[in-house]
Amino acid sequence: MKAIVLHKRGLDGVSLDDLPAPDCPQGWARVRMVAASVNRVDLYMRDNGAGITHDLPLIMGVDGVGEVIEAPGDSGLASGDRVILYPYEFCGACRPCLAGDQPLCHSARILGEHRHGTFAEQVVLPARSLVRLSPHADMDQAAVLGVAYLTAWRMVFGQMPAAPGRTVLVQGAGGGVAYAAMQLARMAGAQVIVTTTGDDKLAHFRNLGIEAIDYRGQDVPKAVLRLTGGEGADLVIDNVGERTWAASLRSLARGGHLVTCGATTGAHPSADIQRLFVRQLSVHGSTMGSLEEFRRLIRAWEAGGFVPLIDRAFPLAEMSAAFDHLEDPARMGKILVHIA
Repeated sequence: MKAIVLHKRGLDGVSLDDLPAPDCPQGWARVRMVAASVNRVDLYMRDNGAGITHDLPLIMGVDGVGEVIEAPGDSGLASGDRVILYPYEFCGACRPCLAGDQPLCHSARILGEHRHGTFAEQVVLPARSLVRLSPHADMDQAAVLGVAYLTAWRMVFGQMPAAPGRTVLVQGAGGGVAYAAMQLARMAGAQVIVTTTGDDKLAHFRNLGIEAIDYRGQDVPKAVLRLTGGEGADLVIDNVGERTWAASLRSLARGGHLVTCGATTGAHPSADIQRLFVRQLSVHGSTMGSLEEFRRLIRAWEAGGFVPLIDRAFPLAEMSAAFDHLEDPARMGKILVHIA
């Protein structure tokens, strides 16, 4: 089978290889991959990978969709079923798993990070990590849900759920997770404010009826206060890190919540502890979501609650170009990879 394999760090460490089809252990399922999406973590794995336990060579790719080739008889799956891959291989027996919080599984392994991933013609994984899709599902849209939209779902509906009467600020809203968070918060009925830059991006959000702040030309906290009658945002979604951290904290209303899932511009901002305790702010870390949250996300999408934004699609053989496009400042939304 063909697969995108990371052999070493750097631009020249990734190649399209021909590999034997993987073995399928008892109780696992084999999936013929149809499509996947490119995520920021793919670039991190290519260029660094520090802090993620893994061995090279490694098949890249975290999420995706496909069709079942073989599955255990007691799984409820049959050959030909269309499925979306839950990005975790989890034990199902530890305390977090039994509580339904699979991302905190003591032995969780994320596809494309800790184990072989989805940029391949075939993937094998435990049958419990597959969710059946409708035969009429749009496979391209489904392929981009597993990381960006699942991560955004937990951020938007977690500790401080977005709802009518609440204000949500989304930092850097052109990226995959941030754009998804904007859509989900809007679906929930919250007032949504985004930060971005560039005339095209600003116009895009404003044409959707969303307040958009140009973070290069405006003071973000002052603009948020103006748009909220001096109150600030109840919830701030931030996956940027050091560059936006101070503005995110200063944009919060008293008692507000900041949720972070990334640190692409640095992981060690000022904690601003006095602001935290004086205004009784909360900071929450978030990584993807549970299997139940994944099912809720899929149901919301199937019901038409939102339509994932796909910026561009590439064939598997053009993965290098797909990685380059992920770093294009003009990109907005998700990048799709067609595998079959």
